[in-house]
Amino acid sequence: MKKLLMQILGWFDNKVKENEYQAKNFPAKEIDWPRVIPYLGLHLGLISLFYVGYSHIALAVFLFMYVSRMFAITGFYHRYFSHKTFKTSRLMQFFFALVGASAVQRGPLWWASHHRRHHVHSDSDEDQHSPKVHSFFWSHTGWFLTKANFLTETRWVKELSRFPELRLIDRFDSLIPILTCVMLYGLGESLAYVYPATEVTGWQLVAWGFVFSTVILYHSTFLINSASHLWGKKRYQTQDGSKNNFFLALLTFGEGWHNNHHHYPGSAKQGFYWWEIDITYYLLRILSLFGIIWDLKTVSSNVRESNKIKLK
Repeated sequence: MKKLLMQILGWFDNKVKENEYQAKNFPAKEIDWPRVIPYLGLHLGLISLFYVGYSHIALAVFLFMYVSRMFAITGFYHRYFSHKTFKTSRLMQFFFALVGASAVQRGPLWWASHHRRHHVHSDSDEDQHSPKVHSFFWSHTGWFLTKANFLTETRWVKELSRFPELRLIDRFDSLIPILTCVMLYGLGESLAYVYPATEVTGWQLVAWGFVFSTVILYHSTFLINSASHLWGKKRYQTQDGSKNNFFLALLTFGEGWHNNHHHYPGSAKQGFYWWEIDITYYLLRILSLFGIIWDLKTVSSNVRESNKIKLK
């Protein structure tokens, strides 16, 4: 019983599992099966869409939750926390870390530490989610369910680890999605009470705004690890298999320009040319106009035109 209670507690407090795992050396591909349960449960939750019904408000909430959390992941988890391509205030750093954590992709320290490691070892044996070294499925969804990859590798994010609020989000990252669901449920029930003609319910907004949008968000961003290293066009001669993929760029607000990114990770703009749509960068530019972020780094023309693959 004690072991079961500790396992359940470990779903909500990552420190429990960190203390257990730090003392052990797990095989690289040993799955942490108890932690798979919530992940699978979220996917099974898609069945709820057939029971909660549809409303225009539910669709609007779905789109808002997808767009806002995709931007938090691409703009802040990736381009800010992982690559430091712009600056912002501590308050905004905390706010977007919270929004990013609501996407159920762990905390910003965990996310950034593993992503920085990926860039150093991209498509080598040390790359934990390379589809070339492992498999498409492993790269797409298997690697982050392992015990070996559960820990936050703080040596990669020392400058971020000094913020106690970010460490707190990392420790209790699962509580943020739970609170998100509570707020969506409360919003739905409030609308049902005040405007019953809308036919909105609390569970409807949870199903559409959280479950459905999170699963779509999951696999859209996961495709950058898997598909973007297999399919697309390669403009630059990088040491990995990164590709540019127009479809994935649309789906992930610009992350699909992955070969561009691996050529020069220090740019907040991943669509290097005007025709390469990069919604995340456009939104970052808007934030910069209001002084919410500043010192946006972009790619110089010399770097952009260098190291291109010469067509024979």
